[in-house]
Amino acid sequence: MNSRDKILSNIRQSLTSSQKNLSSSDERKQAVRRRIGSHPRGIIPDLSSKHKLLTLFQEKVEASEASYSKVKSYVDAAAEIQQYLRQHNLPQRIRMGKDKRFKKLKWGKGDSPQIQTGPSDGKDFVCLSHAQGGICETGTLVLTSGPDNPTSLNFLPETHIILVNKKDLQENYEDSWKALRRGFGRGKLSRTVNMITGPSRSADIEQTLILGAHGPLRLHVIVVDEAK
Repeated sequence: MNSRDKILSNIRQSLTSSQKNLSSSDERKQAVRRRIGSHPRGIIPDLSSKHKLLTLFQEKVEASEASYSKVKSYVDAAAEIQQYLRQHNLPQRIRMGKDKRFKKLKWGKGDSPQIQTGPSDGKDFVCLSHAQGGICETGTLVLTSGPDNPTSLNFLPETHIILVNKKDLQENYEDSWKALRRGFGRGKLSRTVNMITGPSRSADIEQTLILGAHGPLRLHVIVVDEAK
């Protein structure tokens, strides 16, 4: 028995002796499966009694150095996106995925932006994503990977615009994971779930906060208050 096997054997022996009710490896595996399958929830702060959740979400988004707007429909969202690009002197060129909800965006005649689809190659100034949900507790956007919203769009552009439907806002992280499991179905969650709070930032160098250090310099969040 080599040194590695001795260490692992000692760990196994320690685990077995410390769990008197779980005397076999099979019982330990069953306990793990039960734990994972039950999706236990920890202590959750009561936020709804203190704030209106949408107001809290806006406060947290803006506190994270991101900008925020709310519109009534996806038609209005398109106009808001174009206005944001003009306001920041950005090119009317957007990279985005194949999310079906983007089909509801109706660009103005004659001045519609150039739309490119698929993952980013790192040369895009502006990318557009649609979040699966938002977490009011922290102003966080929840994005899942795949052709609908490629993960590269979350990290490579200078400016990231994220749409989220008001009905998909959740009070806390636990509710967000519950909504993801319900939406995708058991065992079908996407390969990657990114949780984004504000633009990229770092204070590694002399504790000086720098935005855009490892990802987008700007993040603009648009809440769409459209039921369907």
